[in-house]
Amino acid sequence: MSETASQIQGIHFWVIVPAAGIGRRMRSEVPKQYLPLNGHSVLEHSLQRISLYPEITEIVVALADGDPYWKKQRLDMVVRPIKTIVGGKERSDSVLNGLQALANRARENDWVLVHDAARPCVRVTDIQRLINACHTDEVGGLLAMPVRDTMKLADNDGRVEQTVERDRLWHALTPQMFRYGKLLQALEQAQQQGISVTDEAMAMERAGMPARLVEGHADNIKITRPEDLALAAFYLREQGEQGLYLFDDGMEDGG
Repeated sequence: MSETASQIQGIHFWVIVPAAGIGRRMRSEVPKQYLPLNGHSVLEHSLQRISLYPEITEIVVALADGDPYWKKQRLDMVVRPIKTIVGGKERSDSVLNGLQALANRARENDWVLVHDAARPCVRVTDIQRLINACHTDEVGGLLAMPVRDTMKLADNDGRVEQTVERDRLWHALTPQMFRYGKLLQALEQAQQQGISVTDEAMAMERAGMPARLVEGHADNIKITRPEDLALAAFYLREQGEQGLYLFDDGMEDGG
């Protein structure tokens, strides 16, 4: 979808990046989104990648209250305006805060892309693929990857209870892209019902609005454990060799 086409239709694209988490599984005093990665922070990479789609109007970053790390971020390579807000206890709370911060500007049919702060390797081509696949959809969709491994369901004792058929199983990735009004409705409904949703697609599903699955690439990993940083650094170097890496400094020091 071209820039001209979106302007004619009057549709805006907004981004929300929930970045208020502390990442306990990383076993680091510094939240995982601020850890160094190939000369930049994880968050700097994530913001730069999501900012490259030319029709993005603004990126809303949800931070922990009193976050001392944000002011140290180098954002000169982020090519879209950024607004910061205070996030919430859970991811869904931060996203909902972001949606509410857009209430006076975003319209019902505008698109909102939610991207994990700790997914620094998302390919710009995958973001474009998601938008191409979903921009005429009434609900929206998400980047995802079909499950390749044999999947096991565990019982309460940590033993295999069942081998799960994998043919229709997918790993949910981000960005996830939904209509502003419908995503706001779905998250508010989940909050009112006291339901904990782990991503936006789950909220939409529970509200009776199933999301479209759009296949992405396996290198769009989420930094969750210490070993993920080395893997992300490798993927970024590989993408750089393919001309997909867009930072022009810091490549030599490994972060």
